[in-house]
Amino acid sequence: MSENICYTDAYARAVDATVLETDADAHAVRLDRTVFYPGGGGQPADRGQLIGADGGTWMVTDARKHGDDIWHVLGTEGNLPQPSTEVRVELDWERRHRLMRTHSALHVLCGVVWRDWGASVTGGNMEPLSGRMDFEFETMSGELVGEIEQRVNAEIAADHEIRVAILPRDEAFAIPDLIRTKINLLPPGISEVRTIEIVGLDLQADGGTHVAHTAEIGHVRVTGYESKGRINKRIRIEVSD
Repeated sequence: MSENICYTDAYARAVDATVLETDADAHAVRLDRTVFYPGGGGQPADRGQLIGADGGTWMVTDARKHGDDIWHVLGTEGNLPQPSTEVRVELDWERRHRLMRTHSALHVLCGVVWRDWGASVTGGNMEPLSGRMDFEFETMSGELVGEIEQRVNAEIAADHEIRVAILPRDEAFAIPDLIRTKINLLPPGISEVRTIEIVGLDLQADGGTHVAHTAEIGHVRVTGYESKGRINKRIRIEVSD
């Protein structure tokens, strides 16, 4: 089982690790520990590099989760580091932090829309500093999204603390409205649930990485909205300093 520090400390940028296994076909390695988020919940996987004790460097182009293990996909050039090799695992921190800001911005958006309009989320996706979220709205207008944008930025400026917790399954599912997506995406057999709380605004199950306070997000601008079905409306956002 790979230890993944990102689930408890999203600000960890690097860690020392040992190669446990290689996959030549996928050009990937499994490490005993990592700081790489493997993607999921609309958040892309991290990128970065592995640095060997002899100075050798391997670019990490993707990270994937298989069971409890994280596999790091390396650039196609050069040989893979072999099992027992000691490496320094380093994130592309600028990209990761932009994703953290974006993911937290989407949670603020979700929290505002749920609190003020009672609309469930039907989908979402993000890239660094841009994202989209789909909601169960029958109608949407420029006036409505303008009001949403204003309220989202007010909550960001309030500088709410963002807390991470890992709860026993029964305790987590006793929380009202923990699952904000229209479909419950949590595997039925899990014993623990990771939650993200924007104190005073939002609490939901989530596996991604987030900033520690909403003010760190910056400013959110709604860049567009569109209908994706009779009761499915999409809001697109950009995050800036």
